[in-house]
Amino acid sequence: MMQRQFAILLVCAFLIPVGGCASNKAVVEKEPAAATLKADQTKSAPVAPAPRGRVTNAIAAIVNDEVVTLNEINRESQSFIREAEKKAPLDDNARSQIRRSALERVVEKKLVEQKIKELNIKVTDEEIRQAIEDVKKQNNMPSQEALVAALVAQGLSFDQYRAQLQEQLEKLKLVSMEVRAKIHVSETEMREFYDANRAKYTEDESFRARHIFFKTNEKSGAEEIKRSMTNALTVLAEAKSGRDFIELAKTYSEDPAARKDGGDLGIFKKGDMQPELESAIIAMKPGEVSELVYTSVGFHIVKMEERISGKLKPFEGLKASIEEAIYSKKSEERFSQWAKELRAKASIEIKELKGLL
Repeated sequence: MMQRQFAILLVCAFLIPVGGCASNKAVVEKEPAAATLKADQTKSAPVAPAPRGRVTNAIAAIVNDEVVTLNEINRESQSFIREAEKKAPLDDNARSQIRRSALERVVEKKLVEQKIKELNIKVTDEEIRQAIEDVKKQNNMPSQEALVAALVAQGLSFDQYRAQLQEQLEKLKLVSMEVRAKIHVSETEMREFYDANRAKYTEDESFRARHIFFKTNEKSGAEEIKRSMTNALTVLAEAKSGRDFIELAKTYSEDPAARKDGGDLGIFKKGDMQPELESAIIAMKPGEVSELVYTSVGFHIVKMEERISGKLKPFEGLKASIEEAIYSKKSEERFSQWAKELRAKASIEIKELKGLL
């Protein structure tokens, strides 16, 4: 749960800016064999990998006079490359596509960061403290030490996490100012959403049944299992002939509670019962008696008492969640449009780094 929670909290977080090149020349790391190269030779190294060196950083893009480095792109793409490699080996073309996508994301992040600075959006220490307390509360963390330990397990220091959280909060404020504050969800929209998603808001069908139980287990010998099955088949014949199921359960069931409740299994939904019993019960009609059902604990004879249709949850009790669902969808759409408009107004120069991107 912890990992998932952090993923949610950091989904909007930006990369921490790192020092990049001040020119459009690539930075070349010399190989051991090239350690004697003169300074002026390394300064004039081309963007493409030098014969005796390898490019470790370069300018990938310039966004409104702010540099995006190759190192930033590599960091942004690392997790995506790792996930892709889990599914299948990647060739150079596939890696290049992932890095190109990472470049687009970093460019958008730069634009958002610049807008935050332009609007002078600030996050207070108290807001950050409260957000961290919320993280600890949602993850049942009793102390600051527990949070720090969980962060370390994910390769993050507390200071790194705090910085990323601050950036996320800044973006949330930006989204609120530029996007969410301009969105309205009407009663009509909520009603339409409710009507279009009735299946989603309808409770699952439930069932009420009884059983007669004959106990066995993994240690039971062949003779014991045969004896239990014979007894179960005898009682099954009586149940099929119309004998009172409750009385049969009270008389023959090896379920300790059966003498009081007549083998009542109560009301349940799909997923609540053992798979073998559930499969038999779901296929039955009210009043019907099953064939012998075998589970890991023994033999069962089941009678379907009632099938209860799922009820549609009332609109009034769902208004808040429906409004939030529509609000979130509109926010995503509006933010996407806002980001496109922001990009259209920006000065963006993408560098040609053949073999690197």
